Amino acid sequence: MAFLKWFRLGGIFNATRSLLTSQQLTICSHRGFLTSSVGRNAETDSTSNNRPAKTGVMLLNMGGPETVDEVHDFLLRLFLDKDLIPLPAQNRLAPFIAKRRTPKIQEQYKKIGGGSPIKMWTNKQGQALVTLLDKMSPETAPHKYYIGFRYVKPLTEDTVAEMERDGIERAVAFTQYPQYSCSTTGSSLNAIYKHYSKHPELAANSKMRWSVIDRWPTHPGLVKAFTQLVKNELEKFPEDVQDDVVILFSAHSLPMSVVNRGDPYPAEVGATVQRVMEALDFSHPYRLVWQSQVGPLPWLGPQTDAAIKGLSKNGRKNILLVPIAFVNDHIETLHELDLEYADELAKECGVENIRRAASLNDHPIFIEAMADLVTRHLASGKTCSTQLPLRCPECVNAVCGKTKEFFANQQL
Repeated sequence: MAFLKWFRLGGIFNATRSLLTSQQLTICSHRGFLTSSVGRNAETDSTSNNRPAKTGVMLLNMGGPETVDEVHDFLLRLFLDKDLIPLPAQNRLAPFIAKRRTPKIQEQYKKIGGGSPIKMWTNKQGQALVTLLDKMSPETAPHKYYIGFRYVKPLTEDTVAEMERDGIERAVAFTQYPQYSCSTTGSSLNAIYKHYSKHPELAANSKMRWSVIDRWPTHPGLVKAFTQLVKNELEKFPEDVQDDVVILFSAHSLPMSVVNRGDPYPAEVGATVQRVMEALDFSHPYRLVWQSQVGPLPWLGPQTDAAIKGLSKNGRKNILLVPIAFVNDHIETLHELDLEYADELAKECGVENIRRAASLNDHPIFIEAMADLVTRHLASGKTCSTQLPLRCPECVNAVCGKTKEFFANQQL
């Protein structure tokens, strides 16, 4: 998720296991909250009355291999992405690393179910989203959802081409990272811009008008969904310790080199936490902690595992983990939080009760929040948030500036 330019060549192989643990998305969740009330097949045309779609909503995410056979190509694309992992001699080194790592990563997927749940959850979210949109925003209907992944099919650039072929008039790039970071949402938006810059004839003849929902850390529906999930999990603690639970909101960390360039992600994650705690009336003590640190250089802390150890040492033995920066279950929830921390680490350091709040997945309140976001965005006539055009004060990525101009200058 974060830029990995802090890696030195000699440290790549030692760090890769941790990197992939934090970035490969995993299996069909065993912790899904509810199944969608919308029963239509995800592959079914999502347009109203079989009319051609007028508005296309591309759901942006990193993606993950659905089967072990897809692991190599996933790793190859990941290591070739300079926005995510700048490497020396990247075109030669990336294939070597991907080939070297594939067997071990395939074994990890076999142990946890054999694939990533990201596409499954995104299809459920997308189908439920457009069903609501057709009712909530009939003037922009029919709506069709698309998936734009960075490292597995359907790839972002291929989805742009599909939307053009479909004759979409109004295109919305809808990030599935509620809190903006240059290494996640930024990378996905760069992919859209790069596709048009590589195909000038497409850009010149395109009739699609683009806008972007680039962040939504404090949307009331998002906050409400998180709050409900936290309450649900708190009730599962033994009654005599429920008031003693410490809430740890956990998000993927960033290297301090990225933070110090001005990446807005830490502040936006903090904003989400603040709103959730306000909704809970600050019922429990809490901290915002950061997981998935990679490599030897300084990262944003405290780290989630260190926080668990420290709380237990200080006598706080009842802990609730809340994945506050993810909209789907994946390896950082199912493996890192559930297995590494809530199972193995908790036992090692004497935690008495530790639970993890369910992920958003296709929770009805969350789906309604998504639909509200898109409806309001379409009605606003705005191409993006006021934050998107502002580059980080110490930005070093020239493409970033061009991408921001591309979206900010769209004529709706």
